[in-house]
Parts: sequence; structure tokens; C-alpha cells
Amino acid sequence: MIEKSAITYLIIVGLMVLNSLLNAINDIYQTYEISKTRPIKGYIQVVKIIVITLGIIVIIANMLGESPIILLSGIGALSAVLMLVFKDSLLGLVAGIQLSSNDMVRVGDWIQMPKYGADGDVIDISLNTVQVQNWDKTITMIPSYALISDSFINWRGMQTSGGRRIKRSLFIDKNSISFCTDEMIEKFKSIHYLSDYIINRELEIAEHNAKNDINRSNPVNGRALTNIGVFRVYINHYLQKHAGINQDMTLMVRQLAPTEHGLPLEIYAFSNDVRWAIYESIQADIFDHLFAVAPEFGLRLFQNPSGNDLRTMLDEPRRDGERAH
Repeated sequence: MIEKSAITYLIIVGLMVLNSLLNAINDIYQTYEISKTRPIKGYIQVVKIIVITLGIIVIIANMLGESPIILLSGIGALSAVLMLVFKDSLLGLVAGIQLSSNDMVRVGDWIQMPKYGADGDVIDISLNTVQVQNWDKTITMIPSYALISDSFINWRGMQTSGGRRIKRSLFIDKNSISFCTDEMIEKFKSIHYLSDYIINRELEIAEHNAKNDINRSNPVNGRALTNIGVFRVYINHYLQKHAGINQDMTLMVRQLAPTEHGLPLEIYAFSNDVRWAIYESIQADIFDHLFAVAPEFGLRLFQNPSGNDLRTMLDEPRRDGERAH
């Protein structure tokens, strides 16, 4: 018994040494940049399972005084049970190989997987789970095979492209859209981003109307500038000169289909900084400016009536009565 106990102790110590060696190999590998794209933690865990399983078989054989080969020959009968016990590990191994070979996810990637409530950075990829640190600093554990069987969003493409999309609309009150008067045109000429456009556009429109002998006594006839059209051009020129916009990526200002909330004027552009806080700051600066300048073009922005609007409507007849009195 002393001899068997000593051999068992040596086997256990040997397993601990091999386990520490595998951990050291993984830790050293993670110091290299390639570990982010080709993690080996899952493979290390598979090797650990095999080594520990063989170690347990050798220990049992030693305690029984039998050859380990006899026990190994009986494993075939237990294969179905082993597959059931190690189902997640086997699925995780296959998933890990596919994730690594197809470069689907890396440590440091921002992924979204609403099914599992995950929205944040990948901090670890192991045999059975992928750990995601959400933006509220909570940790979500996702089964590795779920990244193969289910869909998820990986924002790596955005992070490496150098631009983050801005896609937001201003809702214009359709009743405020009108043709530009002479006073409005003269006012627009003094706007830095519009002066050249207004001058060139006026010449083009005048030439077209004169060529086609159009009677401009009625503004419906011929071509004319509208305040919504001039505002759209202004936004486009403003974005082209904005220091926070990536000028090498798609940039446009477009009208969407009118809704009960007004006419959506959508800004579609990309910031030149993908960091979340800076991106939000750039987007906020742009819309702060546009909200402030829209009235300068004779346009009203739509919003649902608030309590203050209703109170103002109720107060107006009372004030009119007081003035009359």
C-alpha cells in the first residue's frame, strides 16, 4: 500500500507539473500579438483534459494492480457516456477551431449578441465559453459553439476602418417649407458656406428661365430655390468642412419619405474617430449647430406638443381678453 500510494503521489505531482507547464505555455503565448487573432487557450484545455483523463486511468490501474491497457480497452464501451459528459467541451473545441480559422472573433473585439445580453469587449476565449465585458462592466458568458450556431455583430470592421457612421435625421415641419424670397436669397449670400452656391445657382436658374421664356410672376413657373433645398446644401458643405468628419467615406444629406412627424432630412456620414466618447461628442456638436441654424432658413423642426405648448395655447385667449379689456 505504501508503494502504491507513493506511485499515486508521483503521478499526481506529475499531473500538476504538466498542468503548470501548459499554463506557462499559454501565458507566454499571450504576450505575443498573434495571441489576439489565434488564441490557443481552448487547445490547451483539450490537452489538459486528455492528460488528466490518462492520469486518472493510470492511478486506478496502479491501485488495482492491473495494466492501464486493460482499462483503456474498456473505454470504448463508455464512449457514449464520455461524449455526453464532454458534449460542451467537444462542441467548444470544434467551435474554437472554426472561430480561429475563420477569424470570426478575437480578444478585444466589440461584439453584440442580444440573445445572451452581450454588448461589449471580448476579454477571454476558452474551450467552453467566450467572456464579454459589457459596457456596464458586467461579464456575460457565451458558449463558444453559440458564436457558430447563432448570429452576432462584430464591430471590428468599424474599428479598423477609421470611421464610425453617423445616421440621424432632422424632422422638418412640412408647413415651413417654401420658395426663397429675394430677402432670403440676399440673407443666404452672407452665409460663408452658401455664398458661392447661391450666386452660381441664381445665374443657372435665371439662364434656364430666360432660355425657356418662363413667366416668373408666379413662383410656380420655372425653377426656383427653396429653403429646404438651400438648407440641405448648407448641411452638406458644413459637413465637408467639419474637422471631425472622415472625408474619404460616404457623406450625404438626403430626404426620406415624409411621415406624420414631418419631412426627415437624414445626415449620413462617418466620424474620423471611432472612440465612443469622441464619436458622440462629434455627433452632438453637429446636431447642436443644425438645431440652432434651422430657423435661419425659415424652417421649423417638428416635435410632439409638450405640456408647455398646451399651456401657451390656453393662455393666449386669456391674454387677448385682457388686452381687449
